[in-house]
Amino acid sequence: MTKHDLRIKTRDGVAKAGLFRSAKTSPGKAGVILYQDAFGPRPALDGMAERLAGEGYAVLVPDLFHRNAPYGPFDAKTAFTEEDSKAALMALVAGTTQQMTISDGEAFLDALAGEGITGPIGTVGYCMGGARALNAAAAYPDRIRAAASFHGGNLASDAADSPHRKAASIKARVYVGMAGVDRSFPPEQSTRLEEALRNAEVDHAIENYVGMAHGWCVPDHSVYNEAGAERHWRRLITLFAETLG
Repeated sequence: MTKHDLRIKTRDGVAKAGLFRSAKTSPGKAGVILYQDAFGPRPALDGMAERLAGEGYAVLVPDLFHRNAPYGPFDAKTAFTEEDSKAALMALVAGTTQQMTISDGEAFLDALAGEGITGPIGTVGYCMGGARALNAAAAYPDRIRAAASFHGGNLASDAADSPHRKAASIKARVYVGMAGVDRSFPPEQSTRLEEALRNAEVDHAIENYVGMAHGWCVPDHSVYNEAGAERHWRRLITLFAETLG
């Protein structure tokens, strides 16, 4: 397994990113963009990217907070319970709009192409990255074939940049894995997202992970659940095998 550190030029500056490949990754192979949760790129996400790369994909993990670098690092187990780190995190999240990440998406896709990854592209996002993975699919429908969100928040909110409003632009297959109880994605939003995707004739599945809390997939999170995480891996690997192969 190799990690290559990239510096990607975006419209608003330079974003650091890690590109992960394994011996299975051949030229022209499919790529995946992994959109971070609120704690930013770190070893836990690197490990997740390595696991995906082991399936034969080139996996890009960009820093969505690059406009405010340097920052952190944050401990995912305690960052939201300590007032100083919570305030810093909330400022980073609030200061990184969906439109900023959508704009960065073109540079991320071009960076993969520049590294010889010219096959189909998938996206996956966790927490704040979930909505961004779906919005990327809507913004770049001819380049992204699969998009997944796990414990993503505000996927069908009242905001103008809510992903459900862009369902008609999505050509990718969509998978949404939601926590059993999640204030950032309550049942009414799940219903709204389902209706939007169905009306737009998007190939999709929305699955409720009963008993899982927001953040259950990420190994350094305080609510990480191994059984639930392994279930998420099975769903994600199947999605990409069926769409990016």
